[in-house]
Amino acid sequence: MNEIEAQKQYMKKVRKINQNKTFKYTILTMGCQLNENDSEKLCGMLEQMGYERTENQKEADLALFNTCCVRENAEDKLFGKLGELKRLKEEKGVIIAIGGCMMQEKHITDKIKVSYPFVDILFGTHTLHKFPEDLYKALNEKKKIEDVIDIDGEIYEGLPIKRDSHIKASVTIMNGCNNFCSYCIVPYVRGRERSRHPRDIINEIKELAKQGYQEITLLGQNVNSYLRVEREKGIEFDTYEGINSFATLLKAINKIDSIERIRFVSPHPKDFTDDVIEAIATCDKVCKLVHLPLQSGNTKVLKEMNRKYTKEQYLALVEKMKKRIPNLTLSTDIIVGFPGETDDEFEDTLDVVRKVNFEQVYMFIYSRRVGTLGDRMKNQIPEEIKHRRFNKLKTLVEDQIVENNQKYVGTVQKVLVEGESKNNKDLLTGRTDSNKVVIFEGSKDLIGTMQNLKIVSEHMWYLKGEI
Repeated sequence: MNEIEAQKQYMKKVRKINQNKTFKYTILTMGCQLNENDSEKLCGMLEQMGYERTENQKEADLALFNTCCVRENAEDKLFGKLGELKRLKEEKGVIIAIGGCMMQEKHITDKIKVSYPFVDILFGTHTLHKFPEDLYKALNEKKKIEDVIDIDGEIYEGLPIKRDSHIKASVTIMNGCNNFCSYCIVPYVRGRERSRHPRDIINEIKELAKQGYQEITLLGQNVNSYLRVEREKGIEFDTYEGINSFATLLKAINKIDSIERIRFVSPHPKDFTDDVIEAIATCDKVCKLVHLPLQSGNTKVLKEMNRKYTKEQYLALVEKMKKRIPNLTLSTDIIVGFPGETDDEFEDTLDVVRKVNFEQVYMFIYSRRVGTLGDRMKNQIPEEIKHRRFNKLKTLVEDQIVENNQKYVGTVQKVLVEGESKNNKDLLTGRTDSNKVVIFEGSKDLIGTMQNLKIVSEHMWYLKGEI
């Protein structure tokens, strides 16, 4: 019996324990889209085991946390939630399970065992597929479960998945990272790069197309190095639809009927090869918004971050992409206040932002992560300086957003209608190819369709359109 079949047997055992009862669960997901995709798998397994999802913590019989360790505030959030759950644990015996990246950090699991001994299950990124077994043992044997391994986990296919949307879906194409940026804990908690077999990816997307999904987002810590490690190690997947790289994967997905849009996050600038640029330019379904993480605009800081490109190389790559890809728009990530960053070096970041004119910028204040090289650097930047620089960057970015939004007014944009607006149920919402949110008046039967909308006004974080 293979591992997933064994877990399906545990799902049946838990379902039997829960039979004739209505048990509910809550799940809190922290972090990136990879974590969100993992949570969809956890929800799929829980619902196979007879649990129903609720957003009301007081109704829950099981509280699940899928954690992130990229930023310090995620730890504060988790510990705050655990404090809130202590009373519910005492009153109704709610099962508490914590998984995800944070559980791969020993100092965190040690703190939980000492300060929050009422937690029932701890599991890591490499043992997510074993959650049914861990839950069964916690329920049946009434003991605390710790299921965390340090070695790189295998990629398991066939886990049930409960997706949040019926229109857009994320598909993981690889796990782990080999880059070891000096600010980042991810390689230590997600392990080394492992690519999924091309056949498994294509079959998953074909099945999503049959179910009516129209937009696919490909996920990985470093998507454009897909299959690179396997090639370097001489591991040969049997040839499947000519896929032997990220560029050929994009081309194969582009051929799948009913899929209207393809997005991907996150690529690395150093791995943005010409064949990937060509695939984006020539594949009509691949969105022309490309997320290209910058992190810093200064070459010295980039070297200390271990990013393996210079300011000039980044700008040259942007120029090459703009020349080859019609209607290209770019988004990025920027870290403010990396150890040793001077005011002049920070000005280089602002210079790149002005020159590239990003469509979206995800801005972060540098957060020390235990176990990284950055955490051991002596020249940490005072918090007040970090915040001053962050505010300066934020002002520049918001000015650019207003300017960029003006370019949309009066144009017709192709929008995938995703549902009702969160702030006004009388309006519908969707996104353009460039990931701009558009709200407009329309009938509910337009949800899940592509619509040509004329943009009539801009409002900083969204555009207003009409059919």
